[in-house]
Amino acid sequence: MNAEAAAPARQADGMRADARRNYQRLVAAAGEAFAQRGADDVSLEEIARRAGVGIGTLYRHFPTRQALLEAAYRDQVEALEARAAELIESDSPAAALTEWLTALVAFSKAKRSLTTGMLDSDLLSACREVLHGVTETLLARAQQAGAVRADVQGADVMRLTHAVSLAADMGQDPGQAERMLALVCDGLLSQPNPPR
Repeated sequence: MNAEAAAPARQADGMRADARRNYQRLVAAAGEAFAQRGADDVSLEEIARRAGVGIGTLYRHFPTRQALLEAAYRDQVEALEARAAELIESDSPAAALTEWLTALVAFSKAKRSLTTGMLDSDLLSACREVLHGVTETLLARAQQAGAVRADVQGADVMRLTHAVSLAADMGQDPGQAERMLALVCDGLLSQPNPPR
């Protein structure tokens, strides 16, 4: 992530241990609440309560709802980035790519509630670059291993995972996203039919 976008994340550094814990608890509680009910449908008071802190503590760390939204979004992207670093070291590039796609579908669902309030945010663009870069790396690794079709592009993978997440949200079937993702992975991991 670029230095400008990452700068607010470092604000937790240099804090007293109790302040750092409160900051992390607030970010975690916000991410969970936003994913469950949407960023617009959760009060800051509820987030403070979930985190086990007073509303004053929330406002000391996050003077605006936007600041909290951005911190929750950044936290999720940083967790994905850490997971990607593990997957890049995996012995099976195909399994790593499949796990990454699963993580992206879950993230896509959670992020929809966060990104509405961040449409003009530089952070959103910086995070998008991180996720696209990691996807390209994992895809290229799987392609070099001969496990994924050579004609697949990183943008294809990102759009497919987003589409799976959107389509699964339209129905009432909790297993639909997993089934659809399995179909996508089968398509990516199979070799294209030879030309006739």
